[in-house]
Amino acid sequence: MIVAIDGPSGTGKSSTSRAVAEQMGLSYLDTGAQYRAMTWWMVHNGVDVSDPAAVAAVVDKPEIVSGTDPSAPTITVDGVDVSGPIRTPEVTAKVSAVSAVPEVRARITGLQRALAAAAAQGIVVEGRDIGTTVLPDADLKVFLTASPEARAARRSGELKGADVHTTREALIKRDAADSTRKASPLAKAGDAVEVDTTELTLLQVIECVVTLVEEKRAAK
Repeated sequence: MIVAIDGPSGTGKSSTSRAVAEQMGLSYLDTGAQYRAMTWWMVHNGVDVSDPAAVAAVVDKPEIVSGTDPSAPTITVDGVDVSGPIRTPEVTAKVSAVSAVPEVRARITGLQRALAAAAAQGIVVEGRDIGTTVLPDADLKVFLTASPEARAARRSGELKGADVHTTREALIKRDAADSTRKASPLAKAGDAVEVDTTELTLLQVIECVVTLVEEKRAAK
């Protein structure tokens, strides 16, 4: 059972995906963490992330390993736990530029497909291009949306005191970058189920997706 959950930042993707994976006994993969890990490595090693050629030249160097246990997902780069460092504002500000480099997407997509293929019980994979590019044959595709205001409020809460207006502007800018990049843009797959989370609690979103998974399982 492969479940692809896509959507922009602040829609509840990560929390929903982890909870669904735990409830349904599936593995879990946060693909955004992999792109953040790649970005962290580039920054850490002094690579100019505004230069796509410089990024492409070293894309095969970092060893990125993702743990897929939904109760304790892990991410390491060259054996170092980077689950904290990849969430810094510096990485957040640069991840779109790194993610847009085709060679980066090819490398990370390969890792994602290998993890999905190795998940014996099935997996929930969350990101921005899972249903369209990474796993187009996923058993279930879900696309989460929410208003920019709702997303900004949630993200500001996560960032402890961040200004909601500034956060909203940053989210809109990130959406534009991710939706217009040439390599695997953020997009809803034609056969994805769209769930607008604006007026829903996290528990309601989780229940909705769990129901969709159960229906797919019953139909298999």
